[in-house]
Amino acid sequence: MRPAQPVPQAYAGETDAAPSVARIGWHDFFRENHLRALIATALENNRDVRIAAARVAEARAAWRIEGSALYPELNAIGTGARGRSMINLPGLGTQSYDVKQVTAQLSASWEIDFWGRLRNLREAARDQYLATEEARRAVATDLVTQVANGYLLEREYEERVAIAHQTIKTRQEALRIMRRRYEVGSGSKLEMTQAQTLLAQAQSALQGLDQDREINRNALALIVGKPVEIAPGPLGLVQDGSDLIMPPGLPSELLRYRPDIVAAEYRLRAANANIGVARAAFFPNISLTGAFGTASSDLDGLFRDGSRSWTFTPTITQPLFNAGRLSANLEVAKARQVGAVADYEKTVQGAFRDVSDALVRRRQLALQIETTRTVLDALRERARLAQLRFDNGRSAYLEVLDAQRDLFDTEQALVQLRRAHLASAIALYAALGGGFVPEVVQPGDSKTGEQQR
Repeated sequence: MRPAQPVPQAYAGETDAAPSVARIGWHDFFRENHLRALIATALENNRDVRIAAARVAEARAAWRIEGSALYPELNAIGTGARGRSMINLPGLGTQSYDVKQVTAQLSASWEIDFWGRLRNLREAARDQYLATEEARRAVATDLVTQVANGYLLEREYEERVAIAHQTIKTRQEALRIMRRRYEVGSGSKLEMTQAQTLLAQAQSALQGLDQDREINRNALALIVGKPVEIAPGPLGLVQDGSDLIMPPGLPSELLRYRPDIVAAEYRLRAANANIGVARAAFFPNISLTGAFGTASSDLDGLFRDGSRSWTFTPTITQPLFNAGRLSANLEVAKARQVGAVADYEKTVQGAFRDVSDALVRRRQLALQIETTRTVLDALRERARLAQLRFDNGRSAYLEVLDAQRDLFDTEQALVQLRRAHLASAIALYAALGGGFVPEVVQPGDSKTGEQQR
């Protein structure tokens, strides 16, 4: 049984009761084909995903091992022995003779699980396996988020570099004019150096953008698992996040779609099952062992009449004294269960905060974009008027310098805000647990960690 959900029943400022966007697979959420291809390549090549898949396979095998203990164990046993024995006979002295024996048996053993010890061990292993599967899903979700954010950064740098190039071209022309004015005596050297400063600032910004873009490409190559080639294009090529419908649903849906919450729930179930294992240790252990076969002194007489043999050995073991070991084991299991409950509640609270933060960030970024666009329109008009005033001799070039600097910085900031708004949609989608639909995999199934559609 799940503990009570330690979070409000709705997100602040959200009244839409539409199903959570987490129900959408990542191939439907991301609509650009190039980005989809990058994500698919990363899921195939990334080493973290491979490690997580190997852990899932290990946990699934451990589940099968624990489950096998519920069934009888059957073994075929064949033995052959040959030796010499000495015997002291009265009046005859010491005599020696050869001893030979050949046996063939079928042996069976079975522990009767009256108290549920083996069943609880199997359930604990099953829940640990499912928790590991959810951990793999969390790794894959995080990987999808990293690839998408890296791709958005690449598009952001592409657009900001284009703005920087255009600004440099404009400022080079301005510097040429100011130098020519200085040479003919209609302008001052101060105005020419101010134009040089303005150009150098744009060139320095471009150099920083080129550096950051290369670092981002290296990070993408590491995530994807191989060098990546991204076709040039501005951020505008990515579908604007403002047209994406992003209903968060109810907090209760986190319990189903958020992989770390589901994993914590499975760990809690495993802790509950381990309490049953510890309790069952107080009761008698009943096991049955039997063997049926033949025995003969010669191999050719192994299956003749009269050579059959059999044994049947029921065993009951009741713990009497173990210096408190069984009680201590039960206390350990109970303490771990209490810790698992706290871990589950903490995970739910952390997930709720992630979603709430993502919702706030997305709303505020949308407002900031609108405000920045208004500011940008005003700055463009200011730059035009400042240039007009300078051309007519009504102001110093410093006014143009300030206007151009503020315009460039705001153009760059607007691109960053647009990218951040797109990234906020990805962050909200991941915080809700989107990307991969939870799926219970049975033992023996070939699925270990491949992407689920």
